[in-house]
Amino acid sequence: MTSVLYDVPGPKAKRMSLVASVIGALIILGGVIGAIVILSSQGIFNASRWEVFVNESAKDVWTQLGLGLLATLQAAGVAAVIAFPLGVALCLLRISLIPWIRIPTQVVLEFLRGMPVVLMILFVLLVFATSPFVAVVSGLVLYNAAIFAEILRAGIQSLPKGQREAGLAIGLRSFQSRMSIEFPQAIRRMLPSLVAQLVVLLKDTSLGYIVAYEELLRKVKLISDLEPSLLFSAFFVGAAIYILINLSVSRLAIWIERRGSRKAAGGMASAIKTVDLQVNAAGTDKK
Repeated sequence: MTSVLYDVPGPKAKRMSLVASVIGALIILGGVIGAIVILSSQGIFNASRWEVFVNESAKDVWTQLGLGLLATLQAAGVAAVIAFPLGVALCLLRISLIPWIRIPTQVVLEFLRGMPVVLMILFVLLVFATSPFVAVVSGLVLYNAAIFAEILRAGIQSLPKGQREAGLAIGLRSFQSRMSIEFPQAIRRMLPSLVAQLVVLLKDTSLGYIVAYEELLRKVKLISDLEPSLLFSAFFVGAAIYILINLSVSRLAIWIERRGSRKAAGGMASAIKTVDLQVNAAGTDKK
């Protein structure tokens, strides 16, 4: 099928693309092989460096990793549950038509987006003398709520203006139009960005290491402190756990998006069928 956006590549362009792909694959393969050779020369693949995960003390090691993972998920879950509704509220204030509401909210959002998360965590811990858990969650909530607000605002602004005008035309108030018509569509449109930010939120829990929060990274560091030779293997296992969690979150979001798309398509088909039945019934009555 011919694309309307660009010309179909000819034989020469296809050959150049194939050559570039092969060269890129060879470069990546060479990098992987080089990394394996360097790590092997340092004894990284020696069985002694991995025994801690399979020997008699493995149960204690995996228990500590499990506790760290649980602490990571707790902080990320609580922060996400609080940050998203707060982001919705900030988004509503940010797109308000009243200047004295919109402008201060914009200033606050720019401040929160510009501040490093670690500084927010340290500020909450030192100024309010909270626990490490509260400090980590507070820092994540403040930063991610601002990001969620901007993502949702972008989603609302991407909608056709007729969406809001139609809502107001049928008698909905401005707030009702936002929540009933615009926000559901904005969330569906910006779901990939929202999920990406959730993954960032999950990874940012590792900043709790600075305030002695017993999350996954801190547990990995404690394991590696048992023996310097375990440094690579411990961090490798920790990285694998982070990757598996993030992939799980991404796959869950894809499943939710596809399910929502099927429901929307089913609703549209049902509405079209209803209209067809009404039209046919009207035509029959006329006859």
